[in-house]
Amino acid sequence: MFDYRRTHNCGALNRNDLGTTVTLSGWVNRRRDHGGLIFIDLRDRFGITQLIIDPNLPHATRLRSEWVISIKGKVALRATGMANPKLPTGEIEITVTDLEILSHANTPPFSICDEEIDVNEELRLKYRYLDLRRRDLTQKLILRHKVMMETRKYFDANGFLEIQTPILCKSTPGGARHFLVPSRTYPGNFYGLAESPQIFKQLLMIGGMDRYFQIAQCFRDEDMRSDRQPEFTQIDVEMSFGIPKDLMHLIEGLVKQVFKQCGGIELHHTFPHFTYQECVENYGTDRPDLRFGMPLVRIDSIAKRSTFTVFQEQLDTGGCVKALCVKQGSEISRKDIDGYTQFVSKFGLHGLAWMKRQEEGLASHIVKYFPDDLQQELQTLLKVEHGDLILMAAGPEDRVNQALDHLRRYIAKERNLIPENSLEFLWVTEFPMFRYNAEAKRLESEHHPFTSPRPEDVALLNSEPLKVRALAYDLVLNGYEIAGGSQRIHDGALQEKVFGLLQLSPEEIKEKFGFFVEALNFGTPPHLGIAFGLDRLIMLLGKTENIRDVIAFPKTQKASDLMMQCPSPVAPSQIKDLKIHVETTDITW
Repeated sequence: MFDYRRTHNCGALNRNDLGTTVTLSGWVNRRRDHGGLIFIDLRDRFGITQLIIDPNLPHATRLRSEWVISIKGKVALRATGMANPKLPTGEIEITVTDLEILSHANTPPFSICDEEIDVNEELRLKYRYLDLRRRDLTQKLILRHKVMMETRKYFDANGFLEIQTPILCKSTPGGARHFLVPSRTYPGNFYGLAESPQIFKQLLMIGGMDRYFQIAQCFRDEDMRSDRQPEFTQIDVEMSFGIPKDLMHLIEGLVKQVFKQCGGIELHHTFPHFTYQECVENYGTDRPDLRFGMPLVRIDSIAKRSTFTVFQEQLDTGGCVKALCVKQGSEISRKDIDGYTQFVSKFGLHGLAWMKRQEEGLASHIVKYFPDDLQQELQTLLKVEHGDLILMAAGPEDRVNQALDHLRRYIAKERNLIPENSLEFLWVTEFPMFRYNAEAKRLESEHHPFTSPRPEDVALLNSEPLKVRALAYDLVLNGYEIAGGSQRIHDGALQEKVFGLLQLSPEEIKEKFGFFVEALNFGTPPHLGIAFGLDRLIMLLGKTENIRDVIAFPKTQKASDLMMQCPSPVAPSQIKDLKIHVETTDITW
């Protein structure tokens, strides 16, 4: 039997190995028949090595792409002028003396050796095991491994214990929608798949574990988007006897170590801090992208003194008017501006006003509604220069903010305003503790009900709860929230107060959180924590905008698995065992 055990991998050999007899095993990446010789690029996850095979060697002429083979041979220097500087093995080749075919392959549904070929994503997901062989995806999964290893090394060095928490847990309605798992042992009852280890990690602090972390698998049955998956991974962290400043310093250290060791990127600066209100006011969102300019500027006062009735009507009904300045945007055509208007209409805005700064001053069909002094004030406020474009929107504040946030990102991409390889981190702090649900006519937690209010705002809980700021914080990178956390409530009376403001009855509290509330009464240390979206972090580090690129076996945007063809029906006997009734729907794969 041919001994296919490798002496080296396909990315290891170089000119220092000349004359060495080696055994390599892997996949046929490319085959080139030059008549007197057959050239094979042999591939494994480590790289590619070129083989030279005499066509008279047994099996040599039969080889095809994606066949798995094993060879023995000697390392030789490539002919003059034939080196490939793009490969670590590009200076050498293997003169094959023995060859064995380990398995054959059908013709793949898409090219694996050609990285540049554009392959339909649904096809890639259906044949994910083939897609994994492609170099780009391989490298992203290697990056994922390195990030996880660095994370473990960093937290271990800082005194944290990695502790696993349950995946099957109690379903507590009110947060993200749980995936439900019926219990066979207790018919009619269900587990919820953990959306996060939140309560468990707080219980670990009550249990005296002091410093905990976990690379945790989490589940949320929510609507998908490009940077979400129904099952995802968190770097989950909790610590006792600290304040947000301590945790932020610790997390910045983790980020700097991960980016240096896994991406070769040195981050020397301390991450800036912005309040929630500053972010929303100046960028329209609590996760602003700071890689380019174009901040939003409130121009309510100028609009109020103009005679432009569209603006004034919105201000009179409690709305706002905001503007942004597109540098050298006067070259943008009216047709493109109309395209921007159509773009913001998706967010509920009915129009965009605009002005262009030209030699003679501001030009637009609405300039006549703004006297010269207001035009000058507008230009000063927005720092307008010759050749710039001003875009203005009026409406309810949340709608204006959302639309202009998306518009500034859209324009930045369209006009190539984002510096390549730029990384802009920031901490967002002072989130509101509550939001008001007008439909339900009740307060809701902005984060979760265990978040502590800022000490200076505790008195407002009784009088103006919507003004209470939370001891919560998010870490944002290039417009993505990559981590979020808070100081937790460790006082039972304060926790009870917060539950009361959320209009949770004693029965609801007992049903949802009874065990946790009881635990708070057995000596709870001050504690705080944070959770990283590991997939999103690797997505940014790996320079892709598709979270599915950094997960080995992801779901589609409709939360289905095209490879395994699930979700899928189960045998009637399984349903019978669970003592539940199921209404089925047909799924076409």
